[in-house]
Amino acid sequence: MQGRQLIINADDFGLTAGVNRGILESYTGGLVSSTTLMANGPAFEDAVRAARSAPNLSVGCHVVLVDGTPISPPQVVDTLVAIRSAEPHKFYSSLSAFAARAMLGGFDRDQLVLEITAQIRKLQEAGLRVTHLDTHKHAHLFPEILAALLRAARICGVRAIRNPIVPVKALPKREFKSRRELWKRYSQVRVLHGFSRPFHQQMKRAGLRAPDGVIGVIETGSIENSLLRQTLANLPEGTWELVCHPGYNDPELGLVATRLRESRDEERRLLTSAELRGFLDEQKIRVISYREFADEGQ
Repeated sequence: MQGRQLIINADDFGLTAGVNRGILESYTGGLVSSTTLMANGPAFEDAVRAARSAPNLSVGCHVVLVDGTPISPPQVVDTLVAIRSAEPHKFYSSLSAFAARAMLGGFDRDQLVLEITAQIRKLQEAGLRVTHLDTHKHAHLFPEILAALLRAARICGVRAIRNPIVPVKALPKREFKSRRELWKRYSQVRVLHGFSRPFHQQMKRAGLRAPDGVIGVIETGSIENSLLRQTLANLPEGTWELVCHPGYNDPELGLVATRLRESRDEERRLLTSAELRGFLDEQKIRVISYREFADEGQ
């Protein structure tokens, strides 16, 4: 029997000092095994210091291509930035606008690779081993973005990528139908299963590794104990990733454009609880890091 393994990855490392502290505490005193750092995050340097204090924490790059600022000069990546907006030096802030451009081939592939590589290199130049990649807003669901991400991964020597597809067995309709705030996201995730086949085909051609899928995407901002228990209980065999966003909802976070505020406190408390650890033990779900997962394939 293959069994079940779970990578618990905290996104948004580098967003604020409070988010960094929450992620580090969720690792040292909790279940977080991995995190992804934003190269263009306001608290990047603080996150690097935190990562150095926890050498066994697996650190990846949280590649930002929407709702942020490029590392590259804007004129060098002009197809990636919203030139006709009030902030022409920034990426598109609207996910729908980004998605439309990605689907219509509006981004220059070489510019995408250049910017993604620059973000990964910034972490590596800070002395961090980049064990894996994911993208802000799961942008690499789109084949054009995924192709560029895979090229950049190979250039930078990164061996693992997040698989942003949620397993159908972890999507019991009855659990979401009564939760209006989650139903729309549930429906969107079901539709996104259409990207599953091209994702796996591209990963195979690139010779890189990805878990079997993710959980926590629908529940982002609403991960409560009972809902997470149901999702974990329905988890199929294989290696999966739980996407989480622990942190502190402090005044600094109030200055950042994010819909995840109180939920960061809630997730931090849940991820450091003995109750959740005990439940994973009962379910015989083994927590591993992205570093372990990436090294398994060598």
